[in-house]
Amino acid sequence: MRTFFTYLVFIAVVVGLGILSGVSNMPGEWYQSLEKPFFNPPPWIFAPVWTALYVMIAIAGARIWLVAPASAAMQIWFAQIALNMLWSPTFFGLQATGLALLLIVAMLVAILGFIWKAGPLDRVAGLLFLPYAAWVAFATLLNASIFLMN
Repeated sequence: MRTFFTYLVFIAVVVGLGILSGVSNMPGEWYQSLEKPFFNPPPWIFAPVWTALYVMIAIAGARIWLVAPASAAMQIWFAQIALNMLWSPTFFGLQATGLALLLIVAMLVAILGFIWKAGPLDRVAGLLFLPYAAWVAFATLLNASIFLMN
């Protein structure tokens, strides 16, 4: 029962925070007016991709919490989720594409650090972060392109 409850809490909190961050920082006229690279995805793709990623992020966090709650991997997990939750308010809310770029680079480093530290503790937790790392690497390129084009 403890394991089920841990997964439930992690998923509810991470997905809930992700939804709150997204709804509170919707792209508006400012974002629409920006020049974007040719590889900019259509707007409809972000919600389903992030929802799936948030579920995987939560499951990975719960798995590490259950085996090593005081580990470096868990500390890095908390750091990456904090950086993740700061990115949308920085990019869309503050309209600070340069500062958002610094945040997303730090987030990507934290994601890779989590994969590295989680692997020996729980291989599945590390593997669950691979799609997240790929998406954030792409998002970093997108953020950098928007920063440079505008």
